[in-house]
Amino acid sequence: MPILSRAALVDHLVRTRIAGDVATPRDNNLSHYRKLANGDRHYWLGIELGDRWADEQDVLAVMAERCGVSDDPEHRHGQDTIDPELTVDALDRAAARLRKAVDDRQRVLFATGHPGSLLNVHGATARALRAAGCDVVRIPGGLTADEGFVVQFADVAVFERGATLWHTHSPAPMTAILDGLERNGEALPDLVFADHGWAGCAAQRGVDSIGYADCNDPALFLGEAEGVMAVTIPLDDHVVDPYYYEPMTDYLLDAAGLL
Repeated sequence: MPILSRAALVDHLVRTRIAGDVATPRDNNLSHYRKLANGDRHYWLGIELGDRWADEQDVLAVMAERCGVSDDPEHRHGQDTIDPELTVDALDRAAARLRKAVDDRQRVLFATGHPGSLLNVHGATARALRAAGCDVVRIPGGLTADEGFVVQFADVAVFERGATLWHTHSPAPMTAILDGLERNGEALPDLVFADHGWAGCAAQRGVDSIGYADCNDPALFLGEAEGVMAVTIPLDDHVVDPYYYEPMTDYLLDAAGLL
């Protein structure tokens, strides 16, 4: 499949609802912004936000700027949006960070809390970096968190419980990985490419972190606004067909000089 141009990728993102008019409803977005502002740490995704974002209108303003949701505080229900131009802008920033990882032969760790949709995205990126000479981090064995196990498939760390890969926002699995590496005398990654609490936890620990994030997950966007996250890429993180993400992944890898 040929690499899409920027304009063609924007069209693809909108057509597949990875961006544009996404499935996540407006009331769900606002509920998450409010809970984050009220100090519910589940929505902090591993980033220590303190009381800096106690006004949900401030959260909304950042999400409008960095994700492309409606900035109208009176828009309470119905459709909300992700700006596909912001998605591609963030992919370009992520590509520049991946080029640095290759140039410096860095250690890179991949992880996902969305194995049903983003496992292939992260796996393809990991394979490309490994082929380019990066050290893709292998996580220690026997790690546990949140009454489950932290394991690795196709170079991507995931959370497993009851022989099933789980969707999780928790930072605990990444905490287990980073603590396990330190316990084994291994260096922490130079870069983490992840999502949800996996990305936020790594960023909070001082590791350069790139994260995919949906419009109802504001913490990573706030983290980038504060300079804690290296890059946050806005998208619907669970569209119906995981293959819809392939053109986006190819664009990212091509922009990074990895295809």
